[in-house]
Amino acid sequence: MLVIDETDTRLNKRERYKARLKPYDYFIKEFETIDFESLGEGDRYYLQDFGIFNTDFLEDEFTIRVRLAGGRISTKQFEFLADIVNKYDLSLVITARAGFQLHDVEAEDVHEIFKQLNDNQLLTWQSFGDNIRNIVTDVYDGANKYAQMEVYPLIKQMQDYIIKNPKYVGMLPRRVSIGISANAANVSSFFANDLYFALAQKNDNYGFNVYMGGKNTEVAKSANIFLRYEDVFDFFKAFVETFYTHGSRFSRSKTRLFYMIEAMGLEKLKELIEATYNRKFESEGVLKLEHTAFEEFEELRDGKFAFCYQTDFARLSPKEMQEISNYANEHQAEIRLGIDQNIYILGLSEKVAPLQSPALSATIVACAGNLCPYAVWSIKDEAAQYLPLEMIYRHKIKVGFSGCAKGCGRHRHTDIGLIGLKTNNFGDTDGGARIFIGAEHNTGQNTARQLFSMVPFVHLKEVITLVVILFEKSNYQNFQLYAHHILNNYSEDFLSLWHLLNLKTKQSLSLPKQMQTLEHEAEQILLSQHFANFELVEDDSKKTISALAKELWTVAGKDPHYKPPIKRTNIR
Repeated sequence: MLVIDETDTRLNKRERYKARLKPYDYFIKEFETIDFESLGEGDRYYLQDFGIFNTDFLEDEFTIRVRLAGGRISTKQFEFLADIVNKYDLSLVITARAGFQLHDVEAEDVHEIFKQLNDNQLLTWQSFGDNIRNIVTDVYDGANKYAQMEVYPLIKQMQDYIIKNPKYVGMLPRRVSIGISANAANVSSFFANDLYFALAQKNDNYGFNVYMGGKNTEVAKSANIFLRYEDVFDFFKAFVETFYTHGSRFSRSKTRLFYMIEAMGLEKLKELIEATYNRKFESEGVLKLEHTAFEEFEELRDGKFAFCYQTDFARLSPKEMQEISNYANEHQAEIRLGIDQNIYILGLSEKVAPLQSPALSATIVACAGNLCPYAVWSIKDEAAQYLPLEMIYRHKIKVGFSGCAKGCGRHRHTDIGLIGLKTNNFGDTDGGARIFIGAEHNTGQNTARQLFSMVPFVHLKEVITLVVILFEKSNYQNFQLYAHHILNNYSEDFLSLWHLLNLKTKQSLSLPKQMQTLEHEAEQILLSQHFANFELVEDDSKKTISALAKELWTVAGKDPHYKPPIKRTNIR
């Protein structure tokens, strides 16, 4: 049995709290009598394990997160949740893990809302904190032509194993995200998960290849393991026990599974899991994933249809929820949440939109924005201002919005990713976004690379529009093919300069179809051939990027750091 030694000075602060009192024991002893208007640091750590979040600089406001196994929710639960939101005047958003977050919960209401949610099987346990987070899958699991199996029973089995298990509640070294899908159509990236069970085939049998070590900035890597359907739950138990027992509990920044693999190696980790699994692993099968995109209406295996209700960038009002639940009840339809933060209504008899979607958000994942104290911008209110939504929707381009560096919008696992930051480098601006492009997310080949470290908000739409126009001119069927065949064969600096020079010259010259990586000098020659009078600043690409960005985006007279471009040297 694992024993955490409180006197070990290497332990991070959260682990010392766990050593003094296990989160489960905290809940049993303290929860009913806790004063939510006067919380200590330890209280905040413990409460996350039960889905309750609060910060010391917003003491009277709370967030409660609800986990929904596989994104599934009954119409009765959906209607009940709408009543809760309405009664307590809350803000509700869909999370990027197909759950719900209730924002603006007042301290005096936390106990009652928590009780009502969990009594109605809208579970909040282990949705925050050092736990197995909500386990996700494809929204059409078991329902459309791409589904080889239904994994929802496995997800329920895995969730039931860890929920309210005193051994594991809040006791993992760090959070673990898990995805599993038996759909060949991979429309959303699951390679961002710590653990991903991907559809595969071996000896004419469908099962799953195992991938491990993904996170916001990394793709999960193949563990060279094939599991049959009936083996997944036992593997899951062995995996959880291994991470619980052997994961690092020291530096908080190094406790994710990715760093465990980095420290001991994937083969050693597999040995530890295999010892608990108690049988030999099979080598991986053939990955059975194909790139596709779902339409507004999707035909199901039973001949009926599903409708994608595009939310207002993950927000839902009580009125919307009531309308959705009423329609689903009337037509005996099913409600599911996607990790794309949209609502799916399954079981329609014809392709008729039951409701009018409030936004073009089908392919856009956005963090909580200004509903979260860490975000630096109001993403949900400003997305239409900063994005060419019609173009993005038409081409089904995946966009990830994160309001801070925590990356809840999965910005490195999308075609175009943005992360909100504050800056005064361009004068009197409200802030801006770091831009990433080119993740090959459906195949897990790579995360998106940085295009610009900072673009002021006022210039953001122009920049994203140019990115999309250059994609259009490539004539590739989708943005990932464009990234694979063009974007990712150039360096980050070259891509930055190419886009900046297009912006400066008010052009949209498409990128040459380069099928292999160019050397630095060849890239510079290519730039000079396409843009008249192009010269590097001091023979340095990064200095040139900085100078061009300042020239284009600085608010005149407002930037104390701005200096005129220094003398340039010609390319030799």
